[in-house]
Amino acid sequence: MEKIAIGADHAGFELKEQLKKELEKKGYVIHDFGTYRAEAVDYADFAHPVSLAVEKKEFDLGLLICGSANGVAMTANKHQGIRAAICWTEELASLARQHNNANVLCLPARFISSELAEKILDRFLHASFEGGRHARRVDKISC
Repeated sequence: MEKIAIGADHAGFELKEQLKKELEKKGYVIHDFGTYRAEAVDYADFAHPVSLAVEKKEFDLGLLICGSANGVAMTANKHQGIRAAICWTEELASLARQHNNANVLCLPARFISSELAEKILDRFLHASFEGGRHARRVDKISC
């Protein structure tokens, strides 16, 4: 079963808690890097540890949540080998994995419902990289 590193700031805390329960019910191995409460915190304090864990291959995938998803995505993408994608539709989640080999899903908690977030996460987890012409493009991402 896949191992997933998750983290969120205060804006994503509630959604993180809900998605964590759903993932655990489905048998995924989860490590929650925080935050563990709804008080204001800095998103980078959670995005870096999640990204580092995926970068080091301690976890297969990462899930990051903040208000807009921009902050966690920008932070995550500073790490070598991380391809963090902001997804607000199911189709974007599938394409992020299929075409971009995304390994960190970033969700905008203030702009999607929890029901949609579950569907997006499910599509992200069940899609796989298509390789082929996309592999050549993904290989050009790293600096």
